[in-house]
Amino acid sequence: MTAPPTPPELPFLPFALPEIGEEEIAEVVDALRSGWVTTGPKTRRFEEDFRAFLDAPTNETGLHAIAVNSATAGLHLALEALGIGPGDEVITTTHTFTATAEVVRYLGADVKLVDIDPATLNIDVGLVEAAITPRTKAIMPVHYAGLAADMPALLALARRYGLKVVEDAAHALPTTVGGRLVGTLDSDATVFSFYANKTITTGEGGMLVTRDAALAQRARIMRLHGMNRDAFDRFTAKVPSWYYEVVAPGFKYNLTDIAAALGIHQLRRAHDFQKQRVLLAAAYDEALAGLPLVLPPRAPAGELHAWHLYVVRLADGAGIHRDRFIERLFDAGIGCSVHYIPLHLHPYWRDRYGLKPGAFPHSQHAYERMVSLPLYTRMGLADVARVAKAVRAALA
Repeated sequence: MTAPPTPPELPFLPFALPEIGEEEIAEVVDALRSGWVTTGPKTRRFEEDFRAFLDAPTNETGLHAIAVNSATAGLHLALEALGIGPGDEVITTTHTFTATAEVVRYLGADVKLVDIDPATLNIDVGLVEAAITPRTKAIMPVHYAGLAADMPALLALARRYGLKVVEDAAHALPTTVGGRLVGTLDSDATVFSFYANKTITTGEGGMLVTRDAALAQRARIMRLHGMNRDAFDRFTAKVPSWYYEVVAPGFKYNLTDIAAALGIHQLRRAHDFQKQRVLLAAAYDEALAGLPLVLPPRAPAGELHAWHLYVVRLADGAGIHRDRFIERLFDAGIGCSVHYIPLHLHPYWRDRYGLKPGAFPHSQHAYERMVSLPLYTRMGLADVARVAKAVRAALA
């Protein structure tokens, strides 16, 4: 899709751009020169660095980090390792990207979609409890836009009903709950995304983290064809060690060393990136105050919001349709998006489960009014001011 025409003095401001530095480039070059371009030493290093980032170098809690080629792969591996299969149900939110739900169907299980809290846009805990049936085996909350879901309530609910919890933390690095980073809570597994527009990026990639040693072992085996030894172990051994066994029909979900090379240095900048996103979000809040918009919720005092997205909603008195609002922003050279078209509106999910918009009033209401404005670390305060000016003009 080509960018719309913009005033000659102002280049098009995209919705998102990664911030790649010389350190990342040098690490990728080193990977290329090393001969290890698939899963190897840099992937191992990235996994260990990520675990230490979340849980301190000593790893007293036994956290495991398993690098994968996408968050979708990580979610699939987590559910597979937990034994989710035909006849089971997994509860998640309708207000998410389809990957959250599609991995359930990969395993032959069914998805039970529920609505969101209208204030936070995160999954509604009360509706999760109402959706539990004898078939329910797991809950998959999504930390929407980088704001944590109500994990204390969800984890308590899971304990009460004997359910597994897999967090979709694609937006949530670094996000905290009760002062603890997402990824270190008491869930069975947490999965992060390193897609190009996420808070850190490897281009494509993800990380599954868990304290369950059996789950971690199963995920490592299943991410590479169900083999009980990966290529790095076999090809770097000091003695002949070509032998391996396929113990399950696995997948091809491994992360390459080229991608991991990016991640090693992106991770070191994660907290600085988060601080810049906080600064930009605060600038947006100030610049957009008083307009007929619902601004995104902030994190509770003392907690970290990852600010992956800055999502505004047109107030009922805004006097403009959302789609026309987006067109005006694009005409002004401002890229934006919508997160998300709820799952209940997509033909597959709608038709399979007979879903109606009226069953998800909060998600439906938010979707019809929401716009994600540009938010990425290469932006400056002047860019925020430019977007805010375009927003004011679009609303005029």
